[in-house]
Amino acid sequence: MGVSLLEGAELFLLGVCAKEAQALVCYQCTIGIGSLCVTSEKTCASGELCYSGVGKAIGFVDIKMKGCLAVANCNKTEDVDFGTNKTVYKMTKTCCNTNLCNAAPGTPTLTLALATISAVFVGNLLV
Repeated sequence: MGVSLLEGAELFLLGVCAKEAQALVCYQCTIGIGSLCVTSEKTCASGELCYSGVGKAIGFVDIKMKGCLAVANCNKTEDVDFGTNKTVYKMTKTCCNTNLCNAAPGTPTLTLALATISAVFVGNLLV
């Protein structure tokens, strides 16, 4: 009672199609300052990949972002508004195509507190 070659091929194609239909899961970080980027997991929409974004605000503050991004916007450098005074900086968004490939470090409570304090501090600098 083995599986015929045709049945095996059908099972293989079914598995490939099922994998293609599954949505990609990525880390999301709306904004990170320096090495701090508080993350959660997000399921991307169809046509999106995971991305990691890196830029500099005010010429020296490292800004990071992670999440899902439309394939057409991958691997580009774009201007981004930051802060209440709309300081513009450049961010390069690099994409990857496997679950959680835009890796994120752990975010213990201390890291969350530091991220919040840093965001408030930088936000006040830009006003």
